[in-house]
Amino acid sequence: MPSQYRAETTEAIEHARQHAVGDMVRRAALRHPDRIAVVAGEWRVTYREFDASVNRCAHALAARGLVKGDRLALLSHNNREFAVLVFAAAKLGLVLVPVNFMLGAEEIAYILGHADVSGLIAEDALLDTAAAALERAGKTGVLRARIGGSGDGWASVTDWIDGPGDESAPNVLVADDDPLRLMYTSGTESRPKGVLLSSRSLLSQYVSCALDGGMSGDDIEVHSLPLYHCAQLDCFFSVDVYLGATSVILPGPDPAALLAAVARERATKLFAPPTVWISLLRHPAFDETDLSSLRKGYYGASPMPVEVLRELARRLPDVQLWNFYGQTEMAPLATILQPHEQLAKAGSAGRAALNVETRIVDDEGRALPPGEVGEIVHRSPHATLGYYEDEEKTAAAFEGGWFHSGDLGVLDAEGYLSVVDRKKDMIKTGGENVASREVEEALYLLDGVAEVAVFGVSHPHWIEAVTAAVVPREGVTLTEEAVLAHTREHLAGFKCPKYVVFVAALPKNPSGKIVKRTLRETHAGLAGQ
Repeated sequence: MPSQYRAETTEAIEHARQHAVGDMVRRAALRHPDRIAVVAGEWRVTYREFDASVNRCAHALAARGLVKGDRLALLSHNNREFAVLVFAAAKLGLVLVPVNFMLGAEEIAYILGHADVSGLIAEDALLDTAAAALERAGKTGVLRARIGGSGDGWASVTDWIDGPGDESAPNVLVADDDPLRLMYTSGTESRPKGVLLSSRSLLSQYVSCALDGGMSGDDIEVHSLPLYHCAQLDCFFSVDVYLGATSVILPGPDPAALLAAVARERATKLFAPPTVWISLLRHPAFDETDLSSLRKGYYGASPMPVEVLRELARRLPDVQLWNFYGQTEMAPLATILQPHEQLAKAGSAGRAALNVETRIVDDEGRALPPGEVGEIVHRSPHATLGYYEDEEKTAAAFEGGWFHSGDLGVLDAEGYLSVVDRKKDMIKTGGENVASREVEEALYLLDGVAEVAVFGVSHPHWIEAVTAAVVPREGVTLTEEAVLAHTREHLAGFKCPKYVVFVAALPKNPSGKIVKRTLRETHAGLAGQ
Protein backbone atom coordinates (compact mmCIF):
# COMPACT_ATOMS: atom_id res chain seq x y z
CA MET A 1 0.00 0.00 0.00
CA PRO A 2 1.46 3.45 -0.86
CA SER A 3 3.16 4.87 2.25
CA GLN A 4 1.77 8.39 1.72
CA TYR A 5 -1.78 7.28 2.55
CA ARG A 6 -3.16 7.97 6.01
CA ALA A 7 -3.78 4.90 8.18
CA GLU A 8 -7.56 5.28 7.94
CA THR A 9 -7.35 5.46 4.14
CA THR A 10 -5.23 2.33 4.00
CA GLU A 11 -7.67 0.48 6.26
CA ALA A 12 -10.66 1.61 4.19
CA ILE A 13 -8.97 0.31 1.02
CA GLU A 14 -8.20 -3.03 2.71
CA HIS A 15 -11.82 -3.44 3.80
CA ALA A 16 -13.09 -2.60 0.31
CA ARG A 17 -10.73 -5.13 -1.29
CA GLN A 18 -11.20 -7.92 1.28
CA HIS A 19 -11.98 -11.31 -0.18
CA ALA A 20 -11.59 -13.89 2.58
CA VAL A 21 -13.23 -17.24 3.31
CA GLY A 22 -15.77 -15.65 5.65
CA ASP A 23 -16.95 -13.30 2.89
CA MET A 24 -18.07 -16.22 0.73
CA VAL A 25 -21.25 -16.81 2.74
CA ARG A 26 -22.40 -13.19 2.60
CA ARG A 27 -21.75 -12.95 -1.12
CA ALA A 28 -23.55 -16.24 -1.82
CA ALA A 29 -26.50 -14.90 0.21
CA LEU A 30 -26.53 -11.70 -1.85
CA ARG A 31 -26.47 -13.62 -5.14
CA HIS A 32 -28.82 -16.47 -4.19
CA PRO A 33 -30.76 -15.43 -1.05
CA ASP A 34 -33.57 -17.94 -1.50
CA ARG A 35 -31.58 -20.92 -2.78
CA ILE A 36 -31.23 -23.83 -0.34
CA ALA A 37 -27.73 -23.67 1.14
CA VAL A 38 -27.58 -26.51 3.65
CA VAL A 39 -29.72 -29.53 4.43
CA ALA A 40 -28.81 -31.39 7.63
CA GLY A 41 -31.50 -33.69 8.97
CA GLU A 42 -34.62 -31.58 9.44
CA TRP A 43 -32.61 -28.36 9.10
CA ARG A 44 -33.10 -26.90 5.63
CA VAL A 45 -31.99 -23.26 5.24
CA THR A 46 -31.58 -20.78 2.43
CA TYR A 47 -28.38 -18.82 1.90
CA ARG A 48 -29.98 -15.79 3.57
CA GLU A 49 -30.83 -17.90 6.61
CA PHE A 50 -27.45 -19.67 6.61
CA ASP A 51 -25.57 -16.36 6.59
CA ALA A 52 -27.71 -15.10 9.49
CA SER A 53 -26.96 -18.28 11.49
CA VAL A 54 -23.24 -17.91 10.82
CA ASN A 55 -23.30 -14.28 12.01
CA ARG A 56 -25.22 -15.13 15.21
CA CYS A 57 -22.68 -17.85 15.97
CA ALA A 58 -19.73 -15.55 15.22
CA HIS A 59 -21.03 -12.86 17.59
CA ALA A 60 -21.59 -15.50 20.29
CA LEU A 61 -17.95 -16.59 19.99
CA ALA A 62 -16.75 -12.99 20.10
CA ALA A 63 -18.91 -12.28 23.15
CA ARG A 64 -17.08 -15.10 24.95
CA GLY A 65 -13.72 -13.45 24.38
CA LEU A 66 -12.40 -15.06 21.20
CA VAL A 67 -10.51 -12.67 18.91
CA LYS A 68 -8.76 -12.83 15.55
CA GLY A 69 -5.83 -15.24 15.62
CA ASP A 70 -7.12 -17.39 18.49
CA ARG A 71 -7.19 -21.14 17.85
CA LEU A 72 -10.59 -22.82 18.19
CA ALA A 73 -10.72 -26.63 18.22
CA LEU A 74 -13.77 -28.46 16.86
CA LEU A 75 -14.42 -32.11 17.72
CA SER A 76 -17.57 -33.36 16.03
CA HIS A 77 -19.17 -35.65 13.52
CA ASN A 78 -20.88 -34.00 10.54
CA ASN A 79 -23.83 -31.82 11.51
CA ARG A 80 -25.31 -28.39 10.87
CA GLU A 81 -23.31 -26.86 13.73
CA PHE A 82 -20.05 -27.94 12.08
CA ALA A 83 -21.15 -26.26 8.83
CA VAL A 84 -22.00 -23.02 10.63
CA LEU A 85 -18.87 -22.95 12.81
CA VAL A 86 -16.52 -23.26 9.83
CA PHE A 87 -17.69 -19.90 8.52
CA ALA A 88 -18.38 -18.25 11.89
CA ALA A 89 -14.73 -18.80 12.80
CA ALA A 90 -13.60 -17.51 9.39
CA LYS A 91 -15.63 -14.30 9.75
CA LEU A 92 -13.86 -13.54 13.05
CA GLY A 93 -10.41 -14.46 11.70
CA LEU A 94 -10.17 -17.35 14.17
CA VAL A 95 -7.91 -20.27 13.33
CA LEU A 96 -10.18 -23.32 13.23
CA VAL A 97 -8.61 -26.59 14.40
CA PRO A 98 -10.79 -29.50 13.18
CA VAL A 99 -10.01 -32.64 15.20
CA ASN A 100 -10.41 -36.22 14.05
CA PHE A 101 -13.27 -37.64 16.15
CA MET A 102 -11.71 -41.12 16.04
CA LEU A 103 -8.73 -40.03 18.15
CA GLY A 104 -8.44 -40.85 21.84
CA ALA A 105 -8.19 -38.34 24.66
CA GLU A 106 -4.39 -38.50 24.82
CA GLU A 107 -4.01 -37.87 21.10
CA ILE A 108 -6.47 -34.96 21.22
CA ALA A 109 -4.73 -33.53 24.26
CA TYR A 110 -1.50 -33.25 22.30
CA ILE A 111 -3.27 -31.24 19.57
CA LEU A 112 -4.98 -28.95 22.09
CA GLY A 113 -1.69 -28.27 23.82
CA HIS A 114 0.44 -27.87 20.71
CA ALA A 115 -2.10 -25.53 19.08
CA ASP A 116 -2.52 -23.64 22.40
CA VAL A 117 -6.26 -23.44 21.78
CA SER A 118 -8.46 -20.75 23.30
CA GLY A 119 -11.54 -22.91 23.06
CA LEU A 120 -12.92 -26.36 22.32
CA ILE A 121 -16.32 -27.15 20.82
CA ALA A 122 -17.43 -30.79 21.01
CA GLU A 123 -20.62 -32.64 20.22
CA ASP A 124 -22.47 -34.27 23.07
CA ALA A 125 -21.51 -37.82 22.04
CA LEU A 126 -17.80 -36.90 22.40
CA LEU A 127 -18.07 -34.74 25.50
CA ASP A 128 -16.39 -37.22 27.88
CA THR A 129 -13.43 -37.61 25.54
CA ALA A 130 -13.24 -33.84 25.08
CA ALA A 131 -13.27 -33.20 28.83
CA ALA A 132 -10.54 -35.79 29.40
CA ALA A 133 -8.42 -34.26 26.62
CA LEU A 134 -8.76 -30.76 28.11
CA GLU A 135 -7.71 -32.06 31.52
CA ARG A 136 -4.69 -33.90 30.14
CA ALA A 137 -3.67 -30.83 28.13
CA GLY A 138 -3.97 -28.62 31.20
CA LYS A 139 -6.51 -26.40 29.43
CA THR A 140 -8.68 -25.32 32.35
CA GLY A 141 -9.57 -21.72 31.50
CA VAL A 142 -10.59 -22.01 27.84
CA LEU A 143 -14.02 -21.66 26.23
CA ARG A 144 -16.00 -24.89 26.37
CA ALA A 145 -19.05 -25.27 24.15
CA ARG A 146 -21.10 -28.29 23.16
CA ILE A 147 -23.17 -29.25 20.15
CA GLY A 148 -26.45 -30.38 21.65
CA GLY A 149 -27.57 -29.41 25.14
CA SER A 150 -25.96 -27.15 27.70
CA GLY A 151 -24.75 -27.43 31.27
CA ASP A 152 -21.76 -28.73 33.26
CA GLY A 153 -19.86 -25.58 32.34
CA TRP A 154 -20.35 -26.07 28.60
CA ALA A 155 -22.16 -23.40 26.53
CA SER A 156 -24.58 -24.53 23.80
CA VAL A 157 -23.66 -23.91 20.15
CA THR A 158 -27.17 -25.09 19.26
CA ASP A 159 -28.59 -22.17 21.26
CA TRP A 160 -26.23 -19.75 19.49
CA ILE A 161 -27.60 -20.87 16.12
CA ASP A 162 -31.29 -21.15 16.99
CA GLY A 163 -31.66 -18.37 19.51
CA PRO A 164 -31.85 -14.62 19.04
CA GLY A 165 -28.63 -12.79 18.30
CA ASP A 166 -26.82 -10.19 16.24
CA GLU A 167 -27.24 -11.09 12.53
CA SER A 168 -24.94 -8.36 11.20
CA ALA A 169 -21.58 -9.30 9.70
CA PRO A 170 -18.69 -9.01 12.20
CA ASN A 171 -16.40 -6.08 11.38
CA VAL A 172 -13.10 -7.97 11.28
CA LEU A 173 -10.44 -7.35 8.64
CA VAL A 174 -9.03 -10.67 7.39
CA ALA A 175 -6.04 -10.36 5.06
CA ASP A 176 -5.11 -12.81 2.32
CA ASP A 177 -2.36 -14.52 4.29
CA ASP A 178 -3.97 -14.46 7.70
CA PRO A 179 -4.16 -18.08 8.93
CA LEU A 180 -7.69 -19.49 9.16
CA ARG A 181 -7.14 -23.22 9.50
CA LEU A 182 -4.75 -25.41 11.51
CA MET A 183 -5.03 -28.99 10.27
CA TYR A 184 -3.17 -31.74 12.11
CA THR A 185 -1.79 -34.42 9.84
CA SER A 186 0.24 -37.53 10.60
CA GLY A 187 3.74 -37.50 9.16
CA THR A 188 6.57 -39.97 9.58
CA GLU A 189 6.99 -38.80 13.16
CA SER A 190 5.00 -40.23 16.04
CA ARG A 191 3.42 -36.82 16.66
CA PRO A 192 1.21 -35.04 14.09
CA LYS A 193 2.22 -31.74 12.50
CA GLY A 194 0.04 -28.63 12.46
CA VAL A 195 -0.49 -27.36 8.91
CA LEU A 196 -1.35 -23.65 8.75
CA LEU A 197 -3.60 -22.62 5.86
CA SER A 198 -4.35 -19.02 5.01
CA SER A 199 -7.44 -17.48 3.45
CA ARG A 200 -5.45 -17.13 0.20
CA SER A 201 -4.43 -20.81 0.27
CA LEU A 202 -8.03 -21.91 0.65
CA LEU A 203 -9.61 -19.52 -1.87
CA SER A 204 -7.01 -20.31 -4.54
CA GLN A 205 -7.68 -23.99 -3.99
CA TYR A 206 -11.46 -23.45 -4.25
CA VAL A 207 -10.99 -21.84 -7.66
CA SER A 208 -8.87 -24.78 -8.87
CA CYS A 209 -11.45 -27.28 -7.61
CA ALA A 210 -14.38 -25.44 -9.18
CA LEU A 211 -12.89 -24.89 -12.62
CA ASP A 212 -10.92 -28.10 -13.10
CA GLY A 213 -13.54 -30.14 -11.25
CA GLY A 214 -16.48 -28.96 -13.37
CA MET A 215 -18.37 -27.59 -10.36
CA SER A 216 -21.18 -25.01 -10.49
CA GLY A 217 -23.78 -23.23 -8.39
CA ASP A 218 -26.48 -25.53 -9.77
CA ASP A 219 -24.95 -28.54 -8.00
CA ILE A 220 -26.70 -30.44 -5.22
CA GLU A 221 -24.07 -32.40 -3.34
CA VAL A 222 -24.25 -35.01 -0.60
CA HIS A 223 -21.42 -34.71 1.96
CA SER A 224 -20.98 -37.93 3.92
CA LEU A 225 -17.22 -38.11 4.58
CA PRO A 226 -15.96 -36.38 7.74
CA LEU A 227 -15.85 -32.59 7.53
CA TYR A 228 -12.82 -32.56 9.86
CA HIS A 229 -10.91 -33.90 6.84
CA CYS A 230 -9.61 -31.34 4.35
CA ALA A 231 -10.93 -33.24 1.31
CA GLN A 232 -14.64 -33.14 2.19
CA LEU A 233 -14.37 -29.75 3.89
CA ASP A 234 -12.29 -27.79 1.38
CA CYS A 235 -12.51 -29.58 -1.95
CA PHE A 236 -16.27 -29.93 -1.76
CA PHE A 237 -18.37 -28.35 1.04
CA SER A 238 -16.63 -24.97 1.10
CA VAL A 239 -16.49 -24.83 -2.69
CA ASP A 240 -20.24 -25.43 -2.81
CA VAL A 241 -20.77 -22.46 -0.50
CA TYR A 242 -18.44 -20.33 -2.63
CA LEU A 243 -20.48 -21.16 -5.74
CA GLY A 244 -23.90 -21.00 -4.08
CA ALA A 245 -24.61 -24.72 -4.52
CA THR A 246 -26.72 -26.86 -2.18
CA SER A 247 -25.02 -29.05 0.43
CA VAL A 248 -26.74 -32.09 1.97
CA ILE A 249 -24.84 -33.12 5.10
CA LEU A 250 -24.98 -36.68 6.43
CA PRO A 251 -23.47 -37.88 9.75
CA GLY A 252 -21.34 -40.46 7.94
CA PRO A 253 -20.94 -42.59 4.80
CA ASP A 254 -23.50 -45.27 5.60
CA PRO A 255 -24.24 -46.77 2.13
CA ALA A 256 -28.01 -47.09 2.62
CA ALA A 257 -28.37 -43.55 3.95
CA LEU A 258 -26.11 -42.19 1.22
CA LEU A 259 -28.07 -43.84 -1.58
CA ALA A 260 -31.36 -42.68 -0.06
CA ALA A 261 -30.09 -39.08 0.24
CA VAL A 262 -28.98 -38.95 -3.40
CA ALA A 263 -32.43 -40.13 -4.51
CA ARG A 264 -34.42 -37.97 -2.07
CA GLU A 265 -32.55 -34.70 -2.72
CA ARG A 266 -31.98 -35.36 -6.44
CA ALA A 267 -28.27 -34.89 -5.85
CA THR A 268 -26.07 -34.16 -8.86
CA LYS A 269 -22.66 -34.54 -7.23
CA LEU A 270 -20.90 -36.94 -4.86
CA PHE A 271 -17.38 -37.32 -3.46
CA ALA A 272 -16.16 -40.54 -1.86
CA PRO A 273 -12.88 -42.45 -1.60
CA PRO A 274 -12.75 -45.73 -3.56
CA THR A 275 -13.71 -47.71 -0.45
CA VAL A 276 -17.05 -45.92 -0.21
CA TRP A 277 -17.78 -46.12 -3.95
CA ILE A 278 -17.17 -49.87 -3.67
CA SER A 279 -19.54 -50.12 -0.69
CA LEU A 280 -22.25 -48.36 -2.71
CA LEU A 281 -21.82 -50.69 -5.66
CA ARG A 282 -22.05 -53.72 -3.37
CA HIS A 283 -25.12 -52.52 -1.46
CA PRO A 284 -28.32 -54.48 -2.26
CA ALA A 285 -30.29 -51.22 -2.67
CA PHE A 286 -27.98 -49.83 -5.37
CA ASP A 287 -29.89 -51.10 -8.41
CA GLU A 288 -33.28 -50.27 -6.88
CA THR A 289 -32.35 -46.67 -6.01
CA ASP A 290 -33.11 -43.83 -8.42
CA LEU A 291 -29.66 -42.32 -9.02
CA SER A 292 -30.60 -40.71 -12.34
CA SER A 293 -29.93 -37.18 -11.02
CA LEU A 294 -26.25 -37.94 -10.36
CA ARG A 295 -23.91 -36.38 -12.93
CA LYS A 296 -20.55 -35.84 -11.21
CA GLY A 297 -18.50 -38.24 -9.12
CA TYR A 298 -15.19 -37.59 -7.38
CA TYR A 299 -12.68 -39.82 -5.63
CA GLY A 300 -9.33 -39.40 -3.94
CA ALA A 301 -7.04 -40.74 -1.18
CA SER A 302 -5.98 -43.60 -3.47
CA PRO A 303 -6.35 -44.67 -7.11
CA MET A 304 -9.60 -46.29 -8.15
CA PRO A 305 -9.07 -49.93 -9.19
CA VAL A 306 -9.55 -50.26 -12.96
CA GLU A 307 -12.23 -52.91 -12.61
CA VAL A 308 -14.20 -50.62 -10.32
CA LEU A 309 -13.86 -47.78 -12.84
CA ARG A 310 -15.31 -50.04 -15.51
CA GLU A 311 -18.13 -51.14 -13.22
CA LEU A 312 -18.99 -47.52 -12.35
CA ALA A 313 -19.04 -46.62 -16.04
CA ARG A 314 -21.39 -49.54 -16.69
CA ARG A 315 -23.76 -49.04 -13.79
CA LEU A 316 -23.68 -45.22 -13.68
CA PRO A 317 -23.22 -44.39 -17.37
CA ASP A 318 -24.26 -40.73 -16.98
CA VAL A 319 -21.78 -39.95 -14.18
CA GLN A 320 -18.45 -38.29 -15.01
CA LEU A 321 -15.56 -39.07 -12.66
CA TRP A 322 -12.65 -36.96 -11.43
CA ASN A 323 -9.64 -38.12 -9.40
CA PHE A 324 -8.29 -35.50 -6.94
CA TYR A 325 -4.74 -35.96 -5.63
CA GLY A 326 -3.06 -33.80 -3.03
CA GLN A 327 -2.34 -33.45 0.65
CA THR A 328 -3.28 -31.26 3.57
CA GLU A 329 -0.33 -28.92 2.94
CA MET A 330 -1.79 -28.09 -0.50
CA ALA A 331 -5.18 -27.15 1.00
CA PRO A 332 -5.40 -30.00 -0.29
CA LEU A 333 -5.69 -30.21 -4.12
CA ALA A 334 -2.56 -30.57 -6.30
CA THR A 335 -3.47 -32.56 -9.43
CA ILE A 336 -6.64 -33.75 -11.17
CA LEU A 337 -7.44 -36.62 -13.54
CA GLN A 338 -10.34 -35.54 -15.75
CA PRO A 339 -13.36 -37.67 -16.75
CA HIS A 340 -12.18 -38.39 -20.32
CA GLU A 341 -8.83 -39.62 -18.94
CA GLN A 342 -10.10 -42.16 -16.40
CA LEU A 343 -9.51 -45.36 -18.37
CA ALA A 344 -6.81 -44.12 -20.75
CA LYS A 345 -4.71 -42.96 -17.78
CA ALA A 346 -6.07 -45.35 -15.13
CA GLY A 347 -4.05 -45.18 -11.92
CA SER A 348 -2.69 -41.73 -12.74
CA ALA A 349 -3.17 -38.75 -10.45
CA GLY A 350 -3.62 -36.54 -13.49
CA ARG A 351 -2.01 -33.19 -14.23
CA ALA A 352 -1.38 -30.10 -12.13
CA ALA A 353 -4.54 -28.20 -11.21
CA LEU A 354 -5.21 -24.68 -12.46
CA ASN A 355 -3.27 -22.77 -9.80
CA VAL A 356 -0.51 -25.36 -9.35
CA GLU A 357 2.87 -26.20 -10.91
CA THR A 358 4.13 -29.73 -10.33
CA ARG A 359 7.49 -31.28 -11.13
CA ILE A 360 9.62 -34.29 -10.21
CA VAL A 361 13.03 -33.63 -8.64
CA ASP A 362 16.03 -35.64 -7.49
CA ASP A 363 17.56 -35.51 -4.01
CA GLU A 364 19.38 -32.29 -4.92
CA GLY A 365 16.19 -30.58 -6.08
CA ARG A 366 17.01 -30.79 -9.81
CA ALA A 367 14.11 -31.33 -12.20
CA LEU A 368 13.97 -34.84 -13.66
CA PRO A 369 12.86 -35.69 -17.21
CA PRO A 370 9.70 -37.70 -17.96
CA GLY A 371 9.93 -41.34 -16.97
CA GLU A 372 12.32 -40.88 -14.04
CA VAL A 373 11.16 -41.41 -10.46
CA GLY A 374 11.77 -38.64 -7.94
CA GLU A 375 10.06 -36.54 -5.32
CA ILE A 376 6.84 -34.71 -6.22
CA VAL A 377 7.12 -30.95 -5.56
CA HIS A 378 4.70 -28.08 -6.14
CA ARG A 379 4.54 -24.31 -6.47
CA SER A 380 1.14 -22.83 -5.74
CA PRO A 381 -0.79 -20.29 -3.68
CA HIS A 382 -2.61 -23.39 -2.35
CA ALA A 383 0.47 -24.22 -0.28
CA THR A 384 0.57 -24.05 3.50
CA LEU A 385 2.07 -21.11 5.36
CA GLY A 386 4.19 -23.70 7.14
CA TYR A 387 4.09 -26.08 10.08
CA TYR A 388 2.87 -24.43 13.26
CA GLU A 389 5.69 -23.76 15.72
CA ASP A 390 8.16 -25.83 13.66
CA GLU A 391 10.54 -23.77 11.54
CA GLU A 392 12.91 -26.69 10.95
CA LYS A 393 10.31 -28.87 9.26
CA THR A 394 8.91 -25.85 7.39
CA ALA A 395 12.34 -24.95 6.00
CA ALA A 396 12.89 -28.54 4.86
CA ALA A 397 9.46 -28.68 3.19
CA PHE A 398 10.09 -25.50 1.20
CA GLU A 399 13.73 -26.09 0.29
CA GLY A 400 14.63 -24.56 -3.07
CA GLY A 401 11.39 -22.55 -3.28
CA TRP A 402 9.14 -25.56 -3.95
CA PHE A 403 6.86 -27.39 -1.55
CA HIS A 404 8.21 -30.93 -1.12
CA SER A 405 5.34 -33.40 -0.87
CA GLY A 406 7.34 -36.32 0.47
CA ASP A 407 5.72 -38.57 -2.15
CA LEU A 408 7.67 -40.24 -4.92
CA GLY A 409 6.26 -40.06 -8.43
CA VAL A 410 6.93 -40.01 -12.13
CA LEU A 411 5.63 -37.80 -14.94
CA ASP A 412 4.97 -39.15 -18.42
CA ALA A 413 5.70 -37.21 -21.61
CA GLU A 414 2.27 -35.55 -21.46
CA GLY A 415 2.71 -34.35 -17.88
CA TYR A 416 0.49 -36.96 -16.20
CA LEU A 417 1.61 -37.85 -12.69
CA SER A 418 1.78 -41.34 -11.24
CA VAL A 419 2.45 -41.70 -7.51
CA VAL A 420 4.76 -44.69 -7.19
CA ASP A 421 5.66 -44.69 -3.51
CA ARG A 422 5.42 -42.64 -0.34
CA LYS A 423 8.65 -41.11 0.74
CA LYS A 424 7.08 -40.43 4.13
CA ASP A 425 5.92 -44.04 4.31
CA MET A 426 2.30 -43.08 4.87
CA ILE A 427 -0.42 -45.71 4.82
CA LYS A 428 -3.78 -44.54 3.43
CA THR A 429 -6.47 -46.84 4.73
CA GLY A 430 -10.15 -46.14 4.07
CA GLY A 431 -9.30 -42.54 3.18
CA GLU A 432 -7.43 -41.94 6.47
CA ASN A 433 -3.70 -41.30 6.83
CA VAL A 434 -1.76 -43.55 9.19
CA ALA A 435 1.93 -42.90 9.90
CA SER A 436 3.70 -46.25 10.14
CA ARG A 437 6.17 -44.91 12.68
CA GLU A 438 3.38 -43.92 15.09
CA VAL A 439 2.07 -47.51 15.04
CA GLU A 440 5.61 -48.86 15.38
CA GLU A 441 6.28 -46.64 18.41
CA ALA A 442 3.15 -48.01 20.07
CA LEU A 443 4.12 -51.62 19.32
CA TYR A 444 7.60 -51.14 20.75
CA LEU A 445 5.93 -50.46 24.12
CA LEU A 446 4.76 -54.09 24.19
CA ASP A 447 6.99 -56.38 26.21
CA GLY A 448 8.39 -59.14 24.04
CA VAL A 449 8.74 -57.13 20.82
CA ALA A 450 12.30 -57.10 19.52
CA GLU A 451 11.70 -55.36 16.20
CA VAL A 452 8.66 -54.26 14.24
CA ALA A 453 7.89 -52.74 10.85
CA VAL A 454 4.49 -51.39 9.86
CA PHE A 455 3.42 -51.11 6.23
CA GLY A 456 0.37 -51.24 4.01
CA VAL A 457 -0.89 -54.11 1.90
CA SER A 458 -3.52 -54.00 -0.82
CA HIS A 459 -7.05 -54.64 0.41
CA PRO A 460 -10.30 -54.93 -1.60
CA HIS A 461 -12.27 -52.69 0.79
CA TRP A 462 -9.77 -50.52 2.69
CA ILE A 463 -7.53 -50.12 -0.41
CA GLU A 464 -4.59 -50.38 2.00
CA ALA A 465 -4.62 -52.32 5.26
CA VAL A 466 -2.26 -51.50 8.13
CA THR A 467 0.01 -54.52 8.63
CA ALA A 468 2.63 -55.17 11.31
CA ALA A 469 5.60 -57.51 10.89
CA VAL A 470 6.79 -58.38 14.39
CA VAL A 471 10.05 -60.03 15.48
CA PRO A 472 9.49 -61.48 18.99
CA ARG A 473 12.24 -61.34 21.58
CA GLU A 474 14.13 -64.61 21.97
CA GLY A 475 12.24 -67.04 24.18
CA VAL A 476 9.02 -64.97 24.12
CA THR A 477 5.77 -66.17 22.57
CA LEU A 478 3.49 -63.44 21.24
CA THR A 479 0.00 -63.85 19.82
CA GLU A 480 -1.89 -61.76 17.30
CA GLU A 481 -4.61 -61.16 19.89
CA ALA A 482 -2.08 -59.74 22.38
CA VAL A 483 -0.56 -57.42 19.80
CA LEU A 484 -3.94 -56.09 18.66
CA ALA A 485 -5.20 -55.62 22.24
CA HIS A 486 -2.06 -53.62 23.01
CA THR A 487 -2.45 -51.30 20.02
CA ARG A 488 -6.12 -50.65 20.86
CA GLU A 489 -5.00 -49.31 24.24
CA HIS A 490 -2.68 -46.76 22.66
CA LEU A 491 -4.10 -45.83 19.26
CA ALA A 492 -7.32 -44.87 17.51
CA GLY A 493 -9.06 -47.88 15.98
CA PHE A 494 -8.30 -46.98 12.36
CA LYS A 495 -4.56 -46.94 13.13
CA CYS A 496 -4.52 -50.47 14.58
CA PRO A 497 -3.16 -53.23 12.34
CA LYS A 498 -5.60 -55.30 10.32
CA TYR A 499 -2.93 -58.02 10.03
CA VAL A 500 -0.06 -59.13 12.26
CA VAL A 501 2.64 -61.43 10.94
CA PHE A 502 5.47 -62.87 13.02
CA VAL A 503 8.88 -63.12 11.37
CA ALA A 504 12.35 -64.22 12.44
CA ALA A 505 14.01 -61.12 11.02
CA LEU A 506 13.16 -57.98 9.04
CA PRO A 507 14.67 -57.45 5.57
CA LYS A 508 17.40 -54.80 5.66
CA ASN A 509 19.77 -53.16 3.21
CA PRO A 510 23.54 -53.03 3.77
CA SER A 511 23.23 -49.86 5.86
CA GLY A 512 20.75 -51.55 8.19
CA LYS A 513 17.65 -49.77 6.97
CA ILE A 514 14.48 -51.87 6.91
CA VAL A 515 13.33 -52.50 3.33
CA LYS A 516 9.57 -52.16 3.55
CA ARG A 517 9.10 -52.68 -0.16
CA THR A 518 10.21 -56.27 0.37
CA LEU A 519 7.70 -56.69 3.19
CA ARG A 520 4.89 -55.32 1.00
CA GLU A 521 5.81 -57.73 -1.80
CA THR A 522 6.18 -60.74 0.51
CA HIS A 523 2.83 -60.18 2.22
CA ALA A 524 0.90 -58.71 -0.72
CA GLY A 525 -1.60 -61.59 -0.67
CA LEU A 526 -2.69 -61.33 2.96
CA ALA A 527 -6.15 -60.00 2.12
CA GLY A 528 -6.71 -62.84 -0.31
CA GLN A 529 -5.86 -65.40 2.34
